[in-house]
Order: sequence, then structure tokens, then C-alpha cells
Amino acid sequence: MEYLSYTGKGVGVAVLDTGIFPHMDFRNRIHAFADFVAYKSMPYDDNGHGTHVAGILAGDGTASMGKYKGVAPGCGLTALKVLDRFGNGSREQVLRAFRWILDHREQYRIRIVNISVGTTCRSVSDQDVLIQGVEKLWDEGLVVVAAAGNQGPKPGSVTAPGSSRKVITVGSSDMLTGRAAVSGCGPTAECVCKPDLVAPGNHIVSCAPGTANTYGVKSGTSMSTPLVSGAIALMLEKDPLLTNVEIKMLLRESTDDMGLPRNRQGWGKFNFHKFMSL
Repeated sequence: MEYLSYTGKGVGVAVLDTGIFPHMDFRNRIHAFADFVAYKSMPYDDNGHGTHVAGILAGDGTASMGKYKGVAPGCGLTALKVLDRFGNGSREQVLRAFRWILDHREQYRIRIVNISVGTTCRSVSDQDVLIQGVEKLWDEGLVVVAAAGNQGPKPGSVTAPGSSRKVITVGSSDMLTGRAAVSGCGPTAECVCKPDLVAPGNHIVSCAPGTANTYGVKSGTSMSTPLVSGAIALMLEKDPLLTNVEIKMLLRESTDDMGLPRNRQGWGKFNFHKFMSL
């Protein structure tokens, strides 16, 4: 099919996470790295989560001879380290990363922001500040894709900033029922139905720190989110004039109903081929 020739080339994606390891599958496509934890200048990932997420999104599969290839293997990566080696971070670190993105978006051609992290904030005010920050990115025209979190399946378990009504919130299609049912569910505190859609996220193989050809397995909505972000990168290469709202509407048209409640599956399971054929 015609769309299979797209790789996301020319599209920049900012990944807020635990950092990034310079894995072979990223080659020279780590265009920028900013560390809001230890303020180091060279790319690193002392947890592994961020590298795994980036591999799902943009790994080119070189180290596995194409077996473990990301969705958009031609896109540019901007890795923002906002979480430490334990996967913990602060509201202030995330907000500084948001401001950094707005200051550098033109330089690194950032069109998409992938946030595979979330928090159930202790206070409503903390949650509101995070949501306001992420909605500023959206209002500036960036496509923000956030994980629904792994606090489900109880109602109201979508984590911030995925609980924002504006951003694209992704749950895990294979972690909605049974023992693996941890995908965050709505409604949000504002009575908004979330997630927006779901995608596979259970036992996903992707890049890992260690050596330049290491892979590992992780599960969660964190793994579902970059799958959607990668597809969006391909779509923006196909049609660079699409707005974030238009992207969101195209995603809505490219889901398959799983027969579950709206606050569990969103619009349904993401159908990549349907999305790219629109």
C-alpha cells in the first residue's frame, strides 16, 4: 500500500520520560537531549523506560535485522529526562520540560509530544497545574499523546496529564480485562470520557539500555502510547498541514469497537491501516 513508504522523516517527536540510551536502532536521530533531573549533557537512561518507549516509536530495527522495528523509524527524537532511575519525578521538572519544548520546537521540528508517564497527584491543585501545562502545548498546536496510566480498571483512574480533555489519551487494548486489567479508565474529575482510544501494550519488545543491540520486554499504557505517536508521525509526513484537532478526529475514525464501555476502551482499538488510509 502507498502509505507503507512513510517513515516519519522530517517529523520531530519529543519524548518525556527517563531519558534515552543511544541504542543502535536510533542511529543519528537523537536530535536533542535535555536532562531535568541530573542536568547531564549526553543522552543516558538509568531506568530503561524511556529507551523502551522511544524504540516502540522510532527504532529502525537495525540490531534485530528488522524484527523489532518501531512505527516511525525515520522521525527525529528529542528526549527529555523528567524521571529518575526509580521512575520518579516532580511536577516542576515536567513543567520545565514543557517550557523547553515551546522554546525549541522550531529548532528540532517538534510536532508531537509523547508523555508515557503520569501521576495521581496528591492534591487537585498539582493535577490542575500539570493539565494546564500540557494544554498550553496543545493550544500552541503540538499533538500531545499521553498514557492513560496503569491504575485501572476502577473508574476515575486515568492519570494526569492524560486526564486532560484536550490531549490524546491512550489506554492499553490488551490490559482492559482479566488479570492484566490495569489500563486507566474514566471518567475524569471533569466528567470527561477517557481514554480516547486503546492500543496494544502488553509484553512489548523494544530497545533497552546496556549495549547498542539490547532489547527488553515491558507492559503498560506507556507502551501503547508511542505506538499511536509513531502513527501520527507517519500521518504528519503524509500531510504536514494537519492540525492536532484534525489528527484527533482522524484517530476517532480509525478505531474498532471492542464492545466495552466508553470509559474503558475510548472510541475503540486503534487500527493503524485504517488510520493511514484516511
